[in-house]
Amino acid sequence: MANKTVKDAITVHGTNPQYLIEKIIRARIYESRYWKEECFGLTAELVVDKGSELRYIGGSYGGNIKTTPFLCLTLKLLQIQPEKDIVIEFIRQENFKYIRALGAFYLRLVGNPLDIYKYLEPLYNDYRKLRRMTKMGTFDVIYMDEFIDLLLREDRVFDIILPRLTKRFVHEENGELTKRVSLIEEDLDLDANHDDDGNSDDGKNQSDGKVSTDSDDEDRRRHQRKENREQEKSKEPKTEADEIAEMNALRAKLGLKPLRP
Repeated sequence: MANKTVKDAITVHGTNPQYLIEKIIRARIYESRYWKEECFGLTAELVVDKGSELRYIGGSYGGNIKTTPFLCLTLKLLQIQPEKDIVIEFIRQENFKYIRALGAFYLRLVGNPLDIYKYLEPLYNDYRKLRRMTKMGTFDVIYMDEFIDLLLREDRVFDIILPRLTKRFVHEENGELTKRVSLIEEDLDLDANHDDDGNSDDGKNQSDGKVSTDSDDEDRRRHQRKENREQEKSKEPKTEADEIAEMNALRAKLGLKPLRP
């Protein structure tokens, strides 16, 4: 197939799926060693194996525009156009965070707005760390919920122009989506219900006057990230057998043979 899109591919946003990545970046990907050595002949199902080997996310970096394995695999998905069920399983599985990030990024590029909100918004509750390659070729840390927020709010991520995403409130007004309740609103509602059970007028007043802002939600997510870090520290490190078992569980969901008998 070389660098061509599969013959039976459906156009996405009116164009060849690969063209969602700008020409100069595509050219750099095609020239990269990772693309030539690791992505040749990959099927949609086998991308999961490469995805499990990812250790960071990112786009292009350096003065001569090098590309990350994450971006190479994104282009490979655009090239082979996997079934929607496979992409959704990438996102829903919880054991491999970089596969989840890859699936989320790909869906943001090719999905319709309703699917994007449906499958990406639940990831606001994923507070795990992701290593990210910066444009300078150094690493920093971003959390999964922050990455999802970028995909839903920004016009460009990893130097890739994201397709226009209809604002959420438009779908709410059309009855296509229910109103998203922020984390701060959920807690306020719980407090209000608790106070109502105790016949507290103060609780009623607090409920009537509740105000939810993006900054409140971000503060709550920041607190949840801290709690998640503490939980991760207390966990026993995974053994090779654990990782193989998790991979085989994912492969089974995708209809693939296990890595080992």
